[in-house]
Formats: sequence, C-alpha cells, structure tokens
Amino acid sequence: MSTGELLNIEPLELKFPFELKKQISCSLQLSNKTDHHVAFKVKTTNPKKYCVRPNTGMVSPRSTCDIIVTMQAQKEFPPDMQCKDKFLLQSVIATHGASVKDITPEMFSKEAGHVVEECKLRVVYVSPPQPPSPVPEGSEEGGSPRGSVSDNGHFSGSESATASRAFGESQEKPTEAKALIAKLTEEKNAAIHQNNKLRQELDLLRREASKSQGGVSFMLVILIGLVGIILGYIMKKA
Repeated sequence: MSTGELLNIEPLELKFPFELKKQISCSLQLSNKTDHHVAFKVKTTNPKKYCVRPNTGMVSPRSTCDIIVTMQAQKEFPPDMQCKDKFLLQSVIATHGASVKDITPEMFSKEAGHVVEECKLRVVYVSPPQPPSPVPEGSEEGGSPRGSVSDNGHFSGSESATASRAFGESQEKPTEAKALIAKLTEEKNAAIHQNNKLRQELDLLRREASKSQGGVSFMLVILIGLVGIILGYIMKKA
C-alpha cells in the first residue's frame, strides 16, 4: 500500500495471471486520506496493450475508488515471464465541489505550479492456477487405488486376475513334471525288463555252450560283448 499524503493505493503491483489469447484484468483501490476532493490520472508506458477504466477520476473526501486495468489478449509468452511495462498514478487536490468534468491535463502539470503526488506501479505476470488433478476412477481421495490389497488381506481387481493366472501356471508346471517322471519311469522299467530278458538268453547260451564245441564258445564271447554294449546304452539312457 502506498503511503502518499493524498491517496492510499493498493496494491502497488499489477498482477496478471498470464494466459495466451485471453484478456486479463486486475484492480486497484484508491483511498482518499484527506478532507479534500482528490483528482487522479493513470498513465502507462504501453497504452496500446492496456485499457484503464477509469483512467481519470475524482475521489471524494475519506472515500474510495476502484480502477480496473485490463491487459489485451497476447499471442505469445514473454521471455522468462517478465514484464517491463509500468504505470504512473498522479494525484492532486482539486477545488472544493469539483467533479470529473472539471479535470483537465493542466491540473497534473508541475510546471504550472501544481503539487502533484506520483506513485509508480509495476506489472507482474503470474502463472494461472492449475486445475486439481483428477481422482483416478474407482478410487477416492486419500484411499487406495483399484486393484490394491484390502484391509482383510484379500486381493481385488486386476491383481486378483494376475494372482489367478499365476496360480494356474503353478498348477500346470507340477502336471508337466509328473508326466515327464512317469515317462522316464516307464522307459526305465522297459529297460530293466529288456535287461532281464537278455540275461535269461545269456544264461541259456552259456548252458548250450558248455555242451557245444569251441566255435560255439567263440560265438558266445561275441554275444556277451554285444549284450554288454546294449546294457551300457540302456542303463545310460535310464
């Protein structure tokens, strides 16, 4: 707030929530501290950019007056959101009973000997307020989102489906393992059966060899070697 002898001005900064392609307004309040009528005039360094209503006026003794400053829609953001525009508010004591129609430019001329009080105001751009973030569907503010574990420890939503798929996969794996074990057991039993059969044939050959000539003994040696090879292969596979 300005501490001038004639007017209190609030605020001393014109704050505009900057948005592209949109007119933005802010307000000033002038409070007359005297028992006189006070005339005021508002000037700016960029008159094409701003509209001031009213830009001149009269404030009655011990009363207030509001001024609306509107910035025209802008097509691009300013560098670093900084603004060099400035405003100057001039005030002067008017004659008793004066009205707005009695205000003239000469009233604010220091060269004419008038006591003119001046206050400089600067322009500040601020970011517009951001809308609140939408609450995710199916959840409440401060609560757990959908698909989380509830208070009683049970899954819900998508996590329940994920757990079901994982459980189904865990059930399928033991089934595959059991089928593989059964297959290997079957092959092993077949190998043992074949081994027993070969042993029986070997015993039979041995008995016959004891009754036969030496040529049969030679054939028996070949058969024994062949059986050994087969048995080794079968046991290695089992």
